[in-house]
Amino acid sequence: MFVREGFWLGPIFIYYYGILIMSGAVAATFLAARLAKRNGEDPETIWDMLPWLLIGGIVGARLWHIFTPPASMVEQGITTMYYLTHPLDAINIRSGGLGIPGAVMGGVFALWLYCRKKKLKMMVWIDMIAPGLALAQAIGRWGNFLNQEVYGAPSSLPWAITIDAAHRVPGYEAYSTYHPLFLYEFLWNLFVMGLLLYIGIQYKDRIKNGDIFRVYMFMYPFARFFLEYLRLDPSPVGNININQTLMAVLMVASVGWMVYAHRDRIKFPNQGKPAAEAVVENNLVLEASGDLEADTDKSETANPETD
Repeated sequence: MFVREGFWLGPIFIYYYGILIMSGAVAATFLAARLAKRNGEDPETIWDMLPWLLIGGIVGARLWHIFTPPASMVEQGITTMYYLTHPLDAINIRSGGLGIPGAVMGGVFALWLYCRKKKLKMMVWIDMIAPGLALAQAIGRWGNFLNQEVYGAPSSLPWAITIDAAHRVPGYEAYSTYHPLFLYEFLWNLFVMGLLLYIGIQYKDRIKNGDIFRVYMFMYPFARFFLEYLRLDPSPVGNININQTLMAVLMVASVGWMVYAHRDRIKFPNQGKPAAEAVVENNLVLEASGDLEADTDKSETANPETD
């Protein structure tokens, strides 16, 4: 019998979602290794990082789900407290429940640990990983399509997707077609990947270490923030949509981080010059504008010579 979500391999059911996640991770690693070689770094380092990043990403993704379960699961009684009191269910990722924000945070933390252990510059490597991260997210989103999840509000648009009744969010059973949020994120992530690669190549001599990741940290949340308005099953914490709120915080933080990283380029014209050189330069500017002569005349009038 055909099963949309996966297939049986003997007594074990293999989920296509898991295959897609692993495929995305491998594709991201290939891309990052190519960028490492292009930048004069050892591409084998990227492959050595892969187990660290996978473990960190999966653990982070699961923790994010545990502490921010979607509203539909909360209504069924599957809350954070439920997971904390049912540890076997908490670690059972085969039943679903992985959050991208947690995956990114867990992966970044694992990268920090790896770079600290190997004495590597984290900002150098995170820039080479960022385009692949967007690619991995794009590939992984097709797992949501196969699982019939991460869809938006009901829609009659030509590209709307049909969701089986068993997978519809409570309250929307009467609707059959919905916005394909997974597809919107897939396309946006491909765009982000292309943008990061373009910046890394076109502006290689002008950017600083960490800039590519900082751009990613703004671009992905930018789309995710607005797509959350279409999502039928958000993750509420109190009265706020925690995913949408986090995206807004990350956008603001990324802009602030970028400005801080480039603070040395925001200078006054004479900043850092010797005092005498600054005075001469300022006088030349004033003389060119006619202000120096006017100021001199005013000075002579206000302080006439005395015998």
